[in-house]
Amino acid sequence: MAGQQHQYQVTVLWQGGGDTGTTGYHDYGREHELRAPGKAPIAGSADPAFLGDKGRWNPEELLVGSLSACHKLWYLHLCAEAGVVVLAYEDHAEGEMDAALGRFTRVNLRPHITLSGESCEQRALELHDKAHDKCFIAASVNFEVNCQPVFARQDATHG
Repeated sequence: MAGQQHQYQVTVLWQGGGDTGTTGYHDYGREHELRAPGKAPIAGSADPAFLGDKGRWNPEELLVGSLSACHKLWYLHLCAEAGVVVLAYEDHAEGEMDAALGRFTRVNLRPHITLSGESCEQRALELHDKAHDKCFIAASVNFEVNCQPVFARQDATHG
């Protein structure tokens, strides 16, 4: 992968101007769609604190989700290479944004991971640091990304 360039195309479609457009802060809709070729659209809006629709994804949630998903994908890849068998993975990620500063200050990943009974928990823990180092999204942000995994075991006889 080194030296390879990857391109990503996303269209953000907004049609919330109504008759007045952006004549005032309260005069336009925040709803939009994120689109990419061959994929289902994502219904987006602003955070409800900024007059958005709470039933739609906001950019802040998408950023936290991107960090979580990227970490998970690298983690599973590294576990497969290391012989650590992950049976389930569920992350309860949380992001903290300081609106006064106009930026995120941290994201905490809290994955709950079920390992096979034979997998080494210490090795599984160590692979989180390696996954963090390889995560493209984490490497691209200017705030702290922490990972606090919790492990459970699944006994092969009770699977």
